[in-house]
Formats: sequence, structure tokens, C-alpha cells
Amino acid sequence: MGYIKTKDNTNIYVKDWDGGGRPVILLHGWALSADSWDDQAAAIATAGYRAISYDRRGFGRSDQPWNGYDYDTLTDDLAAVIEATGAENATLAGFSMGGGEVARYMSRYDGKNVVQAALVSSVVPFMLKTEDNPDGTDQSVFDDMTAQMKEDREKFFASFYKDFYGVGFVTQPVSDEVIEHAWIVTMQASLRATLACAAAFSSTDFRPDLPAFKVPTLIIHGTGDKTVPIDAAGRAAAKGIANSHLIEYDGAPHGLLASHKAQVTADLLAFLGQA
Repeated sequence: MGYIKTKDNTNIYVKDWDGGGRPVILLHGWALSADSWDDQAAAIATAGYRAISYDRRGFGRSDQPWNGYDYDTLTDDLAAVIEATGAENATLAGFSMGGGEVARYMSRYDGKNVVQAALVSSVVPFMLKTEDNPDGTDQSVFDDMTAQMKEDREKFFASFYKDFYGVGFVTQPVSDEVIEHAWIVTMQASLRATLACAAAFSSTDFRPDLPAFKVPTLIIHGTGDKTVPIDAAGRAAAKGIANSHLIEYDGAPHGLLASHKAQVTADLLAFLGQA
């Protein structure tokens, strides 16, 4: 499809693979691009749906403005994509950070034109550890991440993606090339967007958005996720979202779109077929 323009004149790069059926809008994680959904998008289009994905502002091929990395603005960008593509009766699927846009769209836009939602390794409902969110992650962890990115972003992400994809002493669910490609895509993002979005996904509380999920919702999360631990994320989201179904991948890491791509694809297609 090329580019669409948001209300603040930011150009957003959109991929529209039309298999002839109803739309499935795929939102990528931090700090990747729409391409991270390609395996699933290709299968979705082949199955007769319309797979729409896009690069979040500041990332991939989209513009890199200085402002607009809060979830309200990012959700307005999603609304602009839905309007520009004419998507109706859509499924919204958000991976990692992208789950936040799904949640905020359901509340901010009352779920307009959405009939299903899916959260994959999502940050929803709240990542930060607080008195009323004891399973969250300490602020010090995010502060350390920020300091490392400011000092040497390239080195930080070289290490980050090993945990992201579950690489250990005896496990490597993805190839070295997958990790290298993720690193290359990440380095194409602006530093401003990378830091600002990290602040957004780590501190935004989506718990007030959960009642706005009024459609069937699929939640997929790995029990071995070190990036977004399942207790404060997938399991908490399943408790807070009515008519949701949680599928736990035993021992699986954060980067499920690559590490468990066949399983994610099959579960998504099965869910799409229920609409």
C-alpha cells in the first residue's frame, strides 16, 4: 500500500496483503517493524484474509518525528491506518508493545470496526512493579536499560535479543541470522523513538482499558518470557478481560513470532476462523 498520513502529518508505512477476506491488523513490538509479522501475515493472506501491518512511527520505514510516542498518539496512528485502509470487522493483533495499542484502541475508540482482538507476548495490562502490581518489573530494570541504550545502543540490543528469543547455554530457538536481522531493523529506528517507546510500554497502566474489550480475545504468552514475564502480563490480562482465552506456551521466550512461528500461526488462524 505504501504510506498513509496521520493527523499530525506523520507518514506511516503500511503493508496490505489482501487475500480477499476480512482484515487482520498486526501491530509490531519494540523495537522492530511490520516485517516481524511477515510469516504470520503471509499465512493469514494465504488463508483468505487481508493482512495489514505497519511500521510504528519512529521505526522501520515510517517517519521519525520528535514527538508522539505516548500510547494515545500511537493509538491515533492505528485509527488512521484503519480509516485509510477502510478496514471493517477487523481483528487487531498486537505483539509485545503492540498489545498496548490494541488495549488503548478498544477504550479510546470504543473498539470501532473491531470484532476480535489478540495479544501475543503483550505488555498488557501493566509492566511496572507497584504496591498494587507486585508481579511487575522494578523501575530500576527499566532505568538500567535506558542507561545502557544511551551509552551504547548497539551493544545493548546485541545482548537484549538473546533473552528476547530465548537463547541460552543449551537452547537456541532461532538462528543467528534471525537475531542479526532483528538487530539491523532496530538500528534503523530513531534513538528518540526507541527510548520514548520504552518509557511508554514500561510505565503505561492499561488496567483501566481492560473493560473496553467487548470482543472475543485470544492471549498467547510464553511461560519462559524474560522480557515481559507472564504473571504480570498474559495471566493478568486473561483475568481482567472478559471472554478471553489464554494459551500458554510452556517454556517459550518472548519472541514467539519467530521462535514458535508455526504454533502462533496455527493458533491465530484457528481463532480467526471463530469470528
